[in-house]
Amino acid sequence: MSCFHLFTKALRQNQSRNRTAFSFLLSRSFSHQSERHSFGIAFDIDGVILLGNAPVGGSPAALSRLYDGTGRLRIPYVFLTNGGGYPEAKRALELSQLLGINVTTSQVLQGHSPFKRLVDRFENEFVVAVGKGEPAAVMSEYGFKNVLSIDEYASFFENIDPLAPYKKWTTKLPAVQSAKFNEGARRNDVFSERVKAAFIVSDPVDWSRDIQVLCDILKTGGLPGRNVGPQPHLYFANDDLEYQTAFPSERLGMGAFRIAFESIFNRSHHHSLEFTSFGKPHPSVFKNAEIVLQQLVPPLHEDPYNNAQSFKTFYMIGDNPAVDIRGARQTGHPWFSILTRTGVFKGKGNHDKFPADLVVDTVEQAVDYILTKECAS
Repeated sequence: MSCFHLFTKALRQNQSRNRTAFSFLLSRSFSHQSERHSFGIAFDIDGVILLGNAPVGGSPAALSRLYDGTGRLRIPYVFLTNGGGYPEAKRALELSQLLGINVTTSQVLQGHSPFKRLVDRFENEFVVAVGKGEPAAVMSEYGFKNVLSIDEYASFFENIDPLAPYKKWTTKLPAVQSAKFNEGARRNDVFSERVKAAFIVSDPVDWSRDIQVLCDILKTGGLPGRNVGPQPHLYFANDDLEYQTAFPSERLGMGAFRIAFESIFNRSHHHSLEFTSFGKPHPSVFKNAEIVLQQLVPPLHEDPYNNAQSFKTFYMIGDNPAVDIRGARQTGHPWFSILTRTGVFKGKGNHDKFPADLVVDTVEQAVDYILTKECAS
């Protein structure tokens, strides 16, 4: 073989290697760019992801598509729910077990999560926490140092609940919570220290007792059985009238409790009830979700020189038009609302008063739409 042919063969081999290397680097570049997604997703839980404790709408399969083959999160998402009653870490563990994925604490945004912002104001003040689950534990996790559940608080006042003898159930207090209280407070403190604020952390269980005790606290300035005084602060984690569970029709939520309590309070007191509600559909909740979604990006992409992420779209996937869709619409750009038919909404078309940008049957269809749209754009 001549030198010219040897040179030509070597040149072709070198060009081939260069093209292969260039193609590899180009694919790596495009792959890295494609992983830097310009969107984030917020999922409601009840009626979208779960009905009771059972997954619905293909939610495990839908959520698994947001992870890579090693189980590493590749698309930022959060659970944005008005529900609650348990610390975010405990709820994240429960969701992980029910759905077969790894949910981190930072991905769980509950109705009472905004209460964290009130710690500076009430950190050392005497406050009462109301609701199912572990309301006092939730508040203690946030940094409130002098908090009692309404179960504990009511137990100190004999005859405060006239219907107690007729109630067949008993409330067992968490051992850690009770031990903490016994160390940090005494019976005399409850009778002498005014309650500065009441927090409705989750759906109340015993409406008759809770309305009675809250009226006692709020009418008297924080000391039941005493003279009338200025109303302590009152905060609701959400104002949901209804929500979806495993039962076929919707169940009354915290908003229904608020309506009942407010009506009774206003009829029995010379001042109207003053309160603050959090949760969806308030735009502040969606703005906070935007911040959390952006904070999820750096762990996904180990790039110390370019951690800033510009999101072009935030997707809200919910089942309640008056809460999920209304909130996304009020917050505005760049939120895109998707309404599912697995929960509160079961209509054939769109919702008349709060129409979504897209209506689908299930959360699996919603995720499929998002991934198809974003990958094609």
